[in-house]
Amino acid sequence: MSDDSHQQDGHANVPSRQRRRFPGISSRAYEHPADRSALVALRKLSGFDTVFKALSGLLPERSLRLLFLSDSVRVSDRQFAHLNDMLRDACYILDLEKVPSMYVSQDPRPNAMCIGLDEPIIVVTTGLVELLDEEEMRAVVGHEVGHALSGHSVYRTILLFLTSLALRVAWIPLGNVAIMAIVTALREWFRKSELSADRAGLLVGQDLQASMRGLMKIAGGNHLHEMNVDAFLEQAEEYESGGDLRDSVLKILNVLPRSHPFTTVRAAELKKWAESRDYQRIVDGHYPRRSEDKDTSVTDSFRESAASYASQVKDSKDPLMKLVSDIAGGAGDLGGRVRRGFGGFGGSGGGSSAPKDNPANGTTRTEDPPRDEN
Repeated sequence: MSDDSHQQDGHANVPSRQRRRFPGISSRAYEHPADRSALVALRKLSGFDTVFKALSGLLPERSLRLLFLSDSVRVSDRQFAHLNDMLRDACYILDLEKVPSMYVSQDPRPNAMCIGLDEPIIVVTTGLVELLDEEEMRAVVGHEVGHALSGHSVYRTILLFLTSLALRVAWIPLGNVAIMAIVTALREWFRKSELSADRAGLLVGQDLQASMRGLMKIAGGNHLHEMNVDAFLEQAEEYESGGDLRDSVLKILNVLPRSHPFTTVRAAELKKWAESRDYQRIVDGHYPRRSEDKDTSVTDSFRESAASYASQVKDSKDPLMKLVSDIAGGAGDLGGRVRRGFGGFGGSGGGSSAPKDNPANGTTRTEDPPRDEN
């Protein structure tokens, strides 16, 4: 156990492996800058909790609780005891005083979620339980407890509700457009919150390789002997830097309908954070406390978020992000670079639409570099 003296608040009988504990840790310690700034701003709004509780009559939270209670298996010391130990240990490490209810739901698709307005509920599918080993599963449980500590379950519940509502009113002119605009914005936030929760999972499991393996299995199934973490991370590198501006646009279009980032991207982001000074400071015991949350500056959080985005754009190898960085830096020949980047959009049969040789003005056609087509 992380601390043998801890025998209260529902955290007794946790596993015996030695891990660091983070007493009083604030979710700000591990939250992605975009996730953190949004949450700090919401928490500072006067009456924010009251407004969302007023919505509880519209949201199907009670129905969801009854559904899982009646048609899933509730994790306890008598049912899925190993998951119960992981859950208690995760709450102990992140110092979450009240252990959330946890259910195992019959579903072959590997998935987990944390939902609920008043109290968070964690749900994992049988597909996920059967797919992951103990240390990989521990990271997932820590991931979901991180969602609970950050208060993400509220927004996740709203996202599920609005997604369902959008399907019901799809036939109403303009009504669905308005709802989908909100859903799209929530999905963008939730993708960032997933990166935050991945970090929480690492703080709980304290095994980067297990976190990497878990993400790799979610992408490729239970064939670990056929997969390699380094090769998997190379896919993320190729995804980030490969192609041209056309591919950058396609990446944006591909990710818009998703609630989660792509698994290779999540793995690369988590590895980068695990190697950062921010992570090491947390491990060394230097992190923001929950007792300080009320004094958090919204302005400082937005400033940190803006600085993080600026750094991401500057360091990104994505063609579109590199173009944005060059524009900000005053790079020349912008028109030519855009034409070359979108060279295949205008031509027939996917051919280049870059300017052809023109002896009259002295320009010569620039060929696009060859690309592998999947």
